[in-house]
Order: sequence, then C-alpha cells, then structure tokens
Amino acid sequence: MRQPDISPAFKRPGIGAFALRASAFAAVVLLAGCAAAPADDPLAGVNRPVHAFNKGLDTVALRPASQVYGAVAPTPVRQGVSNFADNLSTPGDMVNNGLQGDLDGFARNTFRLLMNSTVGVLGIWDVASAMGVEPEETDFGETLHVWGVGEGAYVELPVFGPSTTRDAFGTVVDFVIDPVGTTLDGREADYALGARVGSVLDTRERFSTTIDSVLYDSADSYSQSRLIYLQNRRFELGGDDAQQTIDTESDLYADF
Repeated sequence: MRQPDISPAFKRPGIGAFALRASAFAAVVLLAGCAAAPADDPLAGVNRPVHAFNKGLDTVALRPASQVYGAVAPTPVRQGVSNFADNLSTPGDMVNNGLQGDLDGFARNTFRLLMNSTVGVLGIWDVASAMGVEPEETDFGETLHVWGVGEGAYVELPVFGPSTTRDAFGTVVDFVIDPVGTTLDGREADYALGARVGSVLDTRERFSTTIDSVLYDSADSYSQSRLIYLQNRRFELGGDDAQQTIDTESDLYADF
C-alpha cells in the first residue's frame, strides 16, 4: 500500500532525486538534536522550515505546472503517462511483496506486469485492472513495518514532503532494490523520469482542491499535513501503528 502524498513527492525517484532525499534525511537526523519541539513531534523544529520551503515550491512551480499540464494534455494522455509510470514501479512492488512474504500480492503484481507490459503496450493501458486485477502497491517502509520496525519520528523532506524516519529510510532502499530504476540508463532513463514527473503533475492537478485546502486554507498547514499523512499511513499499514493517536486540536493550532 503506497503512502498518500500531502505535498510534492516523487514516489520512485531517479538518481538525482535519490541523492537529494538521502542528503535531506541525513540533514534531518544531524539537526534533530538541536531542534526544540513537542515530545510527540521531536523534529518539528527542522520540519517546519522544510514545510515552508515545500509550500513555496508548490506555489511557484508545482501547482502552476500541474495546471498547465492539466490544460494542455488531454485526459487520456495524462492517464496513459501515469499508467506507464505505475507499470515501471511494479517490479519494485514485487520485490517488496517477496520480502514481506506476500505471495498473493507478488502473484497479482506479476500478472499485472506481464499483461500491462504486453497487451497494455508497456503499461500505457491498464488492461489488468480492466480484468479485475488491481495493483498490490507497497514499499520498503511497509516491509520494515511487517518486520516489526516502528515508524519513528515524523519527517518532512525537502521537495518530497511528508514521511517518517522509517519510511524515509525505506525510500532510499526502494531506489537501491528497484530492478527498473537500477537498470535503465540513457534515453530509457529519461523517458522513465519524464513519465514519473508527468504522474506527479497529474496527481497534483487531479487532487488540487484537497491539496490546496490543506496547504493554503488551513490555520496551520504543517500540522494539518502531518495529521492527515500519519493517519492515512497508519490506516494503510494497520497493526500497532494504527493504534497511535494524535491530539487533533493541539496539532492543528500548535504555536510556531
């Protein structure tokens, strides 16, 4: 189950994105000891400036770019690009299915990859879903959860948005173990990166009302983003993490 995004995020980053995410995660860890923050949000002193940066980036770049993409590219084209990007992520999902011992998910994703890559022309058409076989999306953060690793502290990463220390580490591992991302190079890698960027823009445009409400209409967009992200992620994963609660009132209107 792939985590929802509250602010701009690339789910399957290329080498440049991987380097930025890894360095951002390292910076968060190094600065954590210097930041004064509530006990239930120990990295808030670092996260809030990062959130302000991400919000500014959305304002000047991602939101207007997604609006142009939505206006210029017809819906079938945008859907095809997103389908292609999703198909590229399927081998990575399969690796995590195997690591989690999820044989049913592995079988479903294997079938989807075979059908969509052939009949669906490299995944441009999602024929597997049309046949009733939905994706079993996952990531290494979920794999760590299955292995019993706790979520850790909430982290907001530059450009990539909401995460946790467990999931931030998981995204680095996802890059390393992704069969597609580690084998493509040259023009093929450019096509893959372009498809993933297009998928991000399409998602931003399709959910613009919800995202704009969180980022621009909230009394405290950082606390709102954190609240929604953690609740959604814990609901997706289930287990012990789902039992954790957040004080909604104090989170939404926390003092800076």
